Amino acid sequence: MVEEEIQTPPVETAKAVAERASPKPRPKTKNATPGPARVDPVKPAKSKSRGLNDQEKAERISRIDALVGGGKTLKDAVKEAGISDQTYYLWKKALAALPEAAAPVDDEFAEFIQLEEENRRLRKLLAEKLRAENADLRRRLGMK
Repeated sequence: MVEEEIQTPPVETAKAVAERASPKPRPKTKNATPGPARVDPVKPAKSKSRGLNDQEKAERISRIDALVGGGKTLKDAVKEAGISDQTYYLWKKALAALPEAAAPVDDEFAEFIQLEEENRRLRKLLAEKLRAENADLRRRLGMK
């Protein structure tokens, strides 16, 4: 037979084996710090309402309503109060849902009577307007 040379793989050094087995180094980033990972202390979540309680929110909403009642536009009044339009609507909705202190029975009864009177007045105005329109239509159609 032909003599065949038995080739043995070259003997690798320990350094070459370690280089091949170790992962490629990651590119350095600004926040990379050697050693144990830093743990940030837990910070309490700050509310988006800038720490205002319900009473302060109600005061701002009432101030905005007073400005609007005085002739300012809602946008200007909200801007003057230092909040956004969306915040105003969210606060108003949230405060309307809160259970308020029960109003005295006398106040509720007086408010009920006032609403009933206003309701009668509005019905009377509507009836007069409808009568006038009806008479005008009859006159145009020649029915009267």
